[in-house]
Amino acid sequence: MKTAKAKTTSKPKKTSDTGKASKTKKVAPGKYVPSEEEIREKAREIYFERIARGEHGTAEADWREAEELLKGS
Repeated sequence: MKTAKAKTTSKPKKTSDTGKASKTKKVAPGKYVPSEEEIREKAREIYFERIARGEHGTAEADWREAEELLKGS
């Protein structure tokens, strides 16, 4: 007659978090990232100044300029 061996359960192996996608955006320490609202307000200022000077341009160019100015690039 055969005796049944009790099944042993092994603990799951611990895995490192490397290689997993992060849900939050990592930012280098000391680097300022402006909010969308801050960029929007700055782009609006740039737009009104550009129009007052009678210059042509686009909303996209105003947005990019606002981002660069706020980030300090």
